Amino acid sequence: MADEPPWAITPSGLALTVRLTPKGGRDAIDGVERLADGRAVLKARVRAAASEGAANAALIRLVAATLGVAPSRVTLTGGATARLKRLRVEGDPSALAAKLAGAASG
Repeated sequence: MADEPPWAITPSGLALTVRLTPKGGRDAIDGVERLADGRAVLKARVRAAASEGAANAALIRLVAATLGVAPSRVTLTGGATARLKRLRVEGDPSALAAKLAGAASG
């Protein structure tokens, strides 16, 4: 469990768990963090404030740009009002996982 990434391969792409920091000063992926319960999350920050869905929309754009997919292929599936988010990314799972691994490592 300690080496599990914050994403899981699905038949249509990836399921991703993200810990989002709104008003973070810049839009960036900041690596992987291990929560107290042992789960891994991808750390991300966006400039947008957490109001009226602006931070969620910025997160979707950031993940899409990082993975080289259209924002319409990234869907928020959980955590709309929470710091921990669940995203679904449609595309080639192996390619997406490789790009995320590269982005998460710095």
